Amino acid sequence: MGRFIYMILIGIIVSCFYFPFGLISLPRDVNTKMILAVIGILLFIYHSIREKGATLSKELLGAAGFVVIFSLICFYTTDYNHTNDYSYATYFASFATWLGAAYTVCAAIRAFHGQVTFKTLTGYLASVCSVQCLLAMAIDRVPVIKTWVDTYIYQGQDFLNEIDRLYGIGAALDPAGVRFAIVLIMIVFLLYKDQEIRFDKWKIALLWSAFFIISVIGNMISRTTSVGMVMGLGYMLLATGIFRLVIKMNYAKLYSILGFVLIFVVGFSIFLYHEDNSFHQNLRFGFEGFFNWVETGEWTTSSTDKLNREMWIWPTDMKSWIIGKGLYTNWAFSTDVGYCRFILYCGISGFSIFALFFVYNACVFAGKYPVYRDMFIAFLFLSFIIWIKVSTDIFQIYALFYCINNKDWIKEKCNKREIS
Repeated sequence: MGRFIYMILIGIIVSCFYFPFGLISLPRDVNTKMILAVIGILLFIYHSIREKGATLSKELLGAAGFVVIFSLICFYTTDYNHTNDYSYATYFASFATWLGAAYTVCAAIRAFHGQVTFKTLTGYLASVCSVQCLLAMAIDRVPVIKTWVDTYIYQGQDFLNEIDRLYGIGAALDPAGVRFAIVLIMIVFLLYKDQEIRFDKWKIALLWSAFFIISVIGNMISRTTSVGMVMGLGYMLLATGIFRLVIKMNYAKLYSILGFVLIFVVGFSIFLYHEDNSFHQNLRFGFEGFFNWVETGEWTTSSTDKLNREMWIWPTDMKSWIIGKGLYTNWAFSTDVGYCRFILYCGISGFSIFALFFVYNACVFAGKYPVYRDMFIAFLFLSFIIWIKVSTDIFQIYALFYCINNKDWIKEKCNKREIS
């Protein structure tokens, strides 16, 4: 019982990191990620002094170099354009906050499990995302829960209620969709790569269940989730050779359980679609493209149409293309498109450094974790795909990997040898 309670506490810490939120009783600019970052900095200092187990890797210093250069370019563009919009000029602070908070998460996992492995990290993230999806449904349907959340949690719910969107606790709109997409990719790679998982039917069933809970409800929260769903399933189908109509025995259990879970999810979703009006409306929103394709023969969504019609807005002079206009906040140019917003803010000079930062992160971990090399390549593609729709980034997942120390990695490699 004590073990279960401790795992729940770690799950809460992971959720406060991955889906940060504010409290009504705290200042509006303070959230759970910042609180965890302060704890992480104190833990890092403690480990450095007392245990000599905390060091800054050269890879992390390289990442910090990209962040500093990017922040300086953004600071220059605000100064040059005489604006006071420091949205990304202070990106180094966001970078440090994510790292500090991630250090707290990894320290909590390591204290209980002895090490931080990809399997453990994926398990907690999958659990947290699944709970957030179920919470979103509960908040939408149970007035008592909604009232409690809206009374004590600050996450801009006035706007969310105004546009009638599902939300969990800190999980809403495109930032949540991007984080759901990351976890969906991680679940697929864990199922495909971890031999121990592939021979445990209960773990396979739990992971597939989490995958489809996040895919279905996550899309109701944010349709960006579908990017991770498609990338994950696409990789699974390609990597296991099912298109050749040959399933290796290693993957027979994986696909048989997938079939059972998929039949249940589809059947249950069809039932709710016809019997529950709220689920009907949310499912049509989450999979609008699919429904339009079935009903009209065209794969279209209202958001994509609006994006293509109104939101591709670019600089109008060479100076702005190079250094930007120094404006980002308050929907300055009436566009959500990530590429447009970044270039309009800091020009090609700033955006190129920002893009290279994520190329660097993907390359670092593709080299460090060769077993999961394809996953980090998928993360890189995800970064460039989501910027078509929204100007958020995925550094939070890299922050967790930067906080997995070499001792954890050595232990995981030894475990892999024992399994294989």
